[in-house]
Amino acid sequence: MKLNIALLPGDGIGPEIVDQAVKVTDAVCAKFGHTPLYTAALTGASAIDKVGDPYPEETHQACMDSDAVLFGAIGDPRFDNDPAAKVRPETGLLAMRNKLGLYANIRPVMCFPSLVHKSPLREALIEGVDFVVIRELTGGIYFGRPQGRTEDMNTAYDTCVYHRYEVERIAKLAFGFAMERDKKLCLVDKANVLATSRLWREVVQGMAAGYPDVSVEYMFVDNAAMQMIQHPKRFDVVVTENMFGDILTDEASVITGSLGLLPSASVGLHTSVFEPIHGSYPKAAGKNIANPLAAVLSAAMMFEYAFQLEQEAAMIRKAVESSFDAGVVTEDIDSTRASKTSQVGDWLADYIENH
Repeated sequence: MKLNIALLPGDGIGPEIVDQAVKVTDAVCAKFGHTPLYTAALTGASAIDKVGDPYPEETHQACMDSDAVLFGAIGDPRFDNDPAAKVRPETGLLAMRNKLGLYANIRPVMCFPSLVHKSPLREALIEGVDFVVIRELTGGIYFGRPQGRTEDMNTAYDTCVYHRYEVERIAKLAFGFAMERDKKLCLVDKANVLATSRLWREVVQGMAAGYPDVSVEYMFVDNAAMQMIQHPKRFDVVVTENMFGDILTDEASVITGSLGLLPSASVGLHTSVFEPIHGSYPKAAGKNIANPLAAVLSAAMMFEYAFQLEQEAAMIRKAVESSFDAGVVTEDIDSTRASKTSQVGDWLADYIENH
């Protein structure tokens, strides 16, 4: 089977972690008889530097022509505190989501048994945690118009907009996930304050009758933020709007013990994108110290969701779990005997080849 994969390493640690995901992808393909075909493309600050556009048309075409996209990270501190910057790396990420129609971000949250001790939460709270957050990705305040500043620059405004069809399609996906898991769905919103949240609740309540086997819970976002820390095992499938999902999944990453462990899949109308949830971590760029496992696990999601190759995905996850047991981890997991980014990738590829 030929696998056409677009590679968008991006900024910061992106190129380093994508390299390790490629090593693992190559090892799995060699083991199972597949042929990976890669197309590398520019995005983020690196694309701005070279062509002046964080998501150039050539990159978009490469994504459209591929079966899946492996994406690293976007972001550069040069742009963070420059209010005069006309183009920012993050606008490339939003453009990619918009042009590819990536309306759903799927973020699994689970605690690996070997790393329970690394979480800041008590073991009794997190042992067995296994839930998934379905985040709406192309609507809400990140895309709402109007947006801007007044002429005197003393007032700024953003607009949160959602259409019924946007809520219906993400809710349908979330109900489908719930049916395949423990049949529990939690809608996170702020319906006591926001009109958009009241639309979300109205839509989900209307759809719930079509899924009588699914138990539906409705929770305000501030309560959900507390419950994810106090009682994370209560969740199975969480569905929420764009900004709430962005914040809650970063919070949920604490459960695993490292932000470098959570993968994600962004799916929608065209080619799906698979990426770690962490950022570009510019302070670690080029030092060969970043944790590549979120990128590697994103590759596992790619095999599962883009190619329907579940055995290959399971092989990658088994290799990752075994790397914990063997103590082959980066400094964020174990600073006393840390492996380098590239060493972790080499170990995983070797494990796959020999098991």
